[in-house]
Amino acid sequence: MIKSTFPSNPVLLVDDEETWLRSFSLALKSAGIDNILCCNDSREVASILETTPVEVIAADLAMPNVTGEDLIRLVTAQHPDIPILVITGMSQVEKAVQCVKLGAFDFFVKTYDKSSLVSGIRHAIQIRELKRENTSLRTRFLDDRLETPEAFAHIVTANAAMRSIFKYIEAIAESSQPLLITGESGVGKELIAGAVHSLSGRKGEFVTVNVAGLDDNIFADTLFGHKKGAFTGADQARSGLVVNAQGGTLFLDEIGDLSQASQLKLLRLVQEREYMPLGSDLIRKTDARIIAATNIDPAATDSPLRRDLYFRLKAHHVHIPPLRERKDDIPLLVEHIIRNACHPERAQGRQPLRAIPKLPPELLPMLMAYDFPGNIRELQFLIIDAISCSTGGTLNLDRIRRHLGNPEGRGMILPPQGTSDGTGITGIEKVAFGPVLPTLKEVCAELVGEAMRRSDGNQALAASALGVSRQALNKRLHNMNGQDE
Repeated sequence: MIKSTFPSNPVLLVDDEETWLRSFSLALKSAGIDNILCCNDSREVASILETTPVEVIAADLAMPNVTGEDLIRLVTAQHPDIPILVITGMSQVEKAVQCVKLGAFDFFVKTYDKSSLVSGIRHAIQIRELKRENTSLRTRFLDDRLETPEAFAHIVTANAAMRSIFKYIEAIAESSQPLLITGESGVGKELIAGAVHSLSGRKGEFVTVNVAGLDDNIFADTLFGHKKGAFTGADQARSGLVVNAQGGTLFLDEIGDLSQASQLKLLRLVQEREYMPLGSDLIRKTDARIIAATNIDPAATDSPLRRDLYFRLKAHHVHIPPLRERKDDIPLLVEHIIRNACHPERAQGRQPLRAIPKLPPELLPMLMAYDFPGNIRELQFLIIDAISCSTGGTLNLDRIRRHLGNPEGRGMILPPQGTSDGTGITGIEKVAFGPVLPTLKEVCAELVGEAMRRSDGNQALAASALGVSRQALNKRLHNMNGQDE
């Protein structure tokens, strides 16, 4: 597996003491910072900076020839974008403070404990990264053109809001910071995550895992792996998906469904970039970029997502608007879905499965008037289902009409046109209750059962009609079947 280096540009360490350079390099590598350039002669720094893009400089204050103070003047004058950290002895603190006034990013006392210095280097890298992203964002939003439109070719849209999202993605794609993608089920969160990975320049894999419905042990085993003998049945070791994503991107879908215990483990992975396989007491590091997605509103007061995890994940945040807010995409999507359904082998040069059916004139107005609670996924299943029922040269609208039986798309039966019950609600039959109210558990079970009946057992269509993810519906069906037994 190809291993990436973090950061992309090297951290330059300058000190005339070889032992200190070696020990500091090891401390940085153990913290996941493995792109390091060492220099034991400060006179060479100027030529290094002329030929090599450097991310951060950490230099000893007391060096022969070119001192740390001289380096600060050199760097701030000729390379002001590079942060420089000064390393000083206990007796030179006052001089180090003066160096900060001259333009040094920070200073640290040289001790055996290098944790504070490692944290300072990491902080300087993050600040440099954020400055680059801010500059890129300003540039891109002043220019309406996408620099890499091919990265978004698989996302069918002509919507202005989506175009703004694409420009934002171009600006933050190379960041190592976490990304949180929010949006309703079926809007294409995984497609956006894939575009971010393709633009990131990362050499590792794009690893996806849907964590909805995973209990704490399965979640930990899936991501972090386990040692042989860690639990009953663990006959051999398992590496886990975090290892597979080394040097690449780890995409975690539906994190809002995770238990609190699993969220705590994920927080450690996101914040410290470290984890422990089950049955192991050895901490492992990862340089995988983490992208998380959820269909809930993580900022809501009743959100099941931990606040500390939410704030750590949203270093960058993309919210994908639902289909009802970008209905101008519906004609494009319908054309794309029909073409792919009828010509799935076109790329291989083989014959199409069937001729593309003619679209009835009432199709698009009918779809544009519907809110699509299941978003693009619901539209896709709806069109493919209509194609499968079409026998002539025109798309069959019978099943589409039944599915779009009312403006809210919840499968309710419409009373005769123009009727109203005096409440101001026209065209939607209200739910009736008897003298004894059912429990929420009973109502949920009945609603799920009705959705499955109306979709002929198709869980994807039923989930879209209910406005939940397919994994959430599958979990509820499993619980209902367990209760029946």
